[in-house]
Amino acid sequence: MFRPLAVIFGLISIAPAFSATPLTQLNPSYRLIISIRDQKLMLMENGGRVAIYPVSTSKYGLGDFRGKMTTPLGYLMVAKKIGDNAPVGAVFHHRRLTGEVLQPNAPGRDPVTTRIIWLTGLEAQNAQAFHRGIYIHGTPEEKTIGQPASYGCIRMKSADVAVLYNEVPLGALVQITQDRLPKVPKARPLPPPVSTSVVQNEKPASQQPQPEPELTSASGTLSVEQMRMGGTLAAERQKARLALGKSL
Repeated sequence: MFRPLAVIFGLISIAPAFSATPLTQLNPSYRLIISIRDQKLMLMENGGRVAIYPVSTSKYGLGDFRGKMTTPLGYLMVAKKIGDNAPVGAVFHHRRLTGEVLQPNAPGRDPVTTRIIWLTGLEAQNAQAFHRGIYIHGTPEEKTIGQPASYGCIRMKSADVAVLYNEVPLGALVQITQDRLPKVPKARPLPPPVSTSVVQNEKPASQQPQPEPELTSASGTLSVEQMRMGGTLAAERQKARLALGKSL
C-alpha cells in the first residue's frame, strides 16, 4: 500500500526508541519500496520513480525475531552504507572486505558481496532489524534473484546494488510490503543549480572582452596614452602642411 508521507511520519513517531539512528536523519526525499509479492525494489526520488530492480527476500518467510532468518515488514531507514568503491563481486565477512572477488553464480559460495546497505527499523514490528543485520546487499547467487531465496536480507544482483548504493543516501526511507509495487510516475530530472550553470558559462579573464583605452584621466591631466595619440596626430598634421607647401 502506497501511504502518504504524513501517515508514514505518524506511524514512525510512535516508536522512536526502536531506531538505531536518530529520526532527525530521516531523508524523505528518497524512498525504497520492496514488494514481497513482486520480488522487486523501487527507487523513488521526490515522489517519482527512478528505477526498479529484481530482488530476493527470505525463503524462511516474514517477521522480525532474534534467531530467525526472516525478512521484516514495515517502515525502515538506511542507517549505514559499507563498501565505497569496492569491486563488483567483492566478498564481505562480518562487514569487512576479504579481498576475494566472485563472479555471478560462482559455484559453492553464498556470501554477501559488492555493497551493504544496512537497515534500521522504525516500528515495533521491525525493531530488531538493525541488530539482526538486515541488509540490502549483493549476492553471487544471481540465478535465484526474483524469488524468495535469502536468509532474511534483501539480495540484489551485484551490478544493481552498486548503482543503488550510489543513488541512495543515509536516512532514506525504506518500506517492505507484502503488496505489489505501486504505479508511480517516472521522476523528472532535477534542474542544475543556477550557480553551477553560471560557472560553466563564464569565460576565463583572458577571453573576456577588453575595455577600450581611456580618453581622459580622472584627474583632468593627460595620460600617457593620450599624449601618445596627441603626438601622432601632430606629426600627421605637420606632414600635411609640408606637402601643401611643396605643392604651392
